[in-house]
Amino acid sequence: MSYSNADPTGRLITPALVDLHLAPSDKAEALRALAQRLVAEGRVTDLEGFLADIAAREAQAPTGLGDGIGIPHCRSAHVTRPSLAFGHSAKGVDFGAPDGRPADLIFMITAPDGADDAHLQILAALARRLMEPEFTGALRSADSPAAVVALVDDKEKPQATTVSGPVVASPVAAADRGLRLVAVTSCPTGIAHTYMAAKSLERAAARAGAQIQVETQGAAGSTPLDPAMIAAADAVIFAHDVEVRDRERFAGKPLVDVGVKAGVNRADELVAQAARLAEPAGAAAPALAQNSGPRSEHWASRLRKYLMTGVSYMIPFVAAGGLLIALGFAIGGYEIASAPSVVGGFDWTSQASWAAMLFQAGKAAFGFLVPVLSGYIAYAIADRAALAAGVVGGAISVAVGAGFLGGIVSGLAAGFLVLWMVKWKVPQAIKGIMPVVVIPLLSVAAVGFLMLVLLGSPIASAMTAVTDWLNGLSGTNAILLGILLGAMMAFDMGGPLNKVAYTFAAGALTTAGSAPDAGSLKVMAAVMAAGMTPPLGLALATVLRRKLFTTEERENGKAAWVLGASFITEGAIPFAAADPLRVIPASIVGSMTAGGLSMAFGSTLRAPHGGIWVLPLIGGPLPYVVAVAAGMVVTAGLVILFKGIQPRVPAVSAPREKELVNA
Repeated sequence: MSYSNADPTGRLITPALVDLHLAPSDKAEALRALAQRLVAEGRVTDLEGFLADIAAREAQAPTGLGDGIGIPHCRSAHVTRPSLAFGHSAKGVDFGAPDGRPADLIFMITAPDGADDAHLQILAALARRLMEPEFTGALRSADSPAAVVALVDDKEKPQATTVSGPVVASPVAAADRGLRLVAVTSCPTGIAHTYMAAKSLERAAARAGAQIQVETQGAAGSTPLDPAMIAAADAVIFAHDVEVRDRERFAGKPLVDVGVKAGVNRADELVAQAARLAEPAGAAAPALAQNSGPRSEHWASRLRKYLMTGVSYMIPFVAAGGLLIALGFAIGGYEIASAPSVVGGFDWTSQASWAAMLFQAGKAAFGFLVPVLSGYIAYAIADRAALAAGVVGGAISVAVGAGFLGGIVSGLAAGFLVLWMVKWKVPQAIKGIMPVVVIPLLSVAAVGFLMLVLLGSPIASAMTAVTDWLNGLSGTNAILLGILLGAMMAFDMGGPLNKVAYTFAAGALTTAGSAPDAGSLKVMAAVMAAGMTPPLGLALATVLRRKLFTTEERENGKAAWVLGASFITEGAIPFAAADPLRVIPASIVGSMTAGGLSMAFGSTLRAPHGGIWVLPLIGGPLPYVVAVAAGMVVTAGLVILFKGIQPRVPAVSAPREKELVNA
């Protein structure tokens, strides 16, 4: 591609900006050496200021791509025009690549804050070419700066500079077979990772036999995806580090949502994950009728996604609020719940003041649990337009005593109501105020009526009945509940059943308010014990019988100790994915053991998270440790037994990959 038309005063790269014998001692020296070439060519006006901008970008996230490529880049007020400096280092420079390989090809990509679109499109096209092995291979073989410039300039092989992915004439009719995907990529600076992720996803989709259209929301501008293509898509991939613009366009579609570097480095995995998410909608069907249009996702799959979105946004409030309340109790005793507000009366030297502050901050966080749960269930259904009604419905649920069950109902009601409202055909004069005035006004009023007048009181009565039931559990009934919750925690290791069990426990704990009852405290303890067991049991198995596990599994076992001890059940997923038919049953039995014993011992827990780190906050800590240890030993023993008596079973299925880490 020639740059003379876009920039008659100079090209993106010149021989003076190429160093084929770069020999720095570290990354900082490499950055300085390339920056000095830009200064010498008049493309950077202030060396130290520019290096500070580059360093700030490096601090956000490593710029090593893997396969020996580093792309330090930034937009800076000290840059006069978009430029590329290139260095080839025989020794290699560590740019933090995910594969750990030092970068021997280093591309310093720069652009001024106010660069014009023509220049930025050139940079975007170059970034996409960096994902082509034949291009980087030719650069490694280049024997002169002029040869590097010729490769980048590439007059003999024009490159498309489109920023919206491969062009498809008719989104619905272009392919009547196979998986259809759409994607959005974006990064903070918008001049490198955005376009590399797009190229990587396109190549991965081609390898998988899928069709994909990528919208790059980068510095070179963005061509929005055709609405018909979105409607026809089986799943959506977001690879982004900044918020996706106009996200509501994709509401209701199965979504893979990751950072932009995952789009660059794990594109095949993301396409495979999107294919799995699309399966309930029939994406795996061998053939589709011509012009068949979008396929329907099963209602149960959509419902699970809506609920999981709400839970994922709620859990940080649960963890922070629960731990703060527990710490407040630990420092100041249970009477701290009735302490006066510390606002305007905080004593820096008083232990009671510190305890009251922790308790009151945690209680404030708990106040957001149900509104956040409800709001983001609604958000998952109808995007931003439904957020207000969902949050208000959740707040009303708290006020009337309907708790997290009321929050689920209000979130679903708000989401589906707004989803219906956004389809209204209204006069052009009021169309502009629909999302900011009309829809929030009508939806909040409708959800308020629903929760205050119709459903709030019946749901509150049901929640009271659940609380009374928990308080009345004893003996065999309590043990059976612990066994059931244990099985749910281990079955999918962070998936929907795991989250249902966790949300049940945390919801019972938080609904009880400032003075949780004994039943809810026991349930929370049993759930955490069961959630800790699978990774701890598998870690123990890798120590007891190393030969039964691969080298990679043994390494995963080391991490599983820490993850399990921290109540992160997902630490067992690598083992379950590799050998599900033996690992999952063993984990379920172990977690059932831990949950049942915890309930039998009557252990209690005020903090809804933390693992061994909140052991001082557990009622009956010694029996509790015994329960977890027993579950761990059962899991390890069964895994060793199963692996010893049967040939290794290939992974035919695995728990759905986690979207969050909590239990």
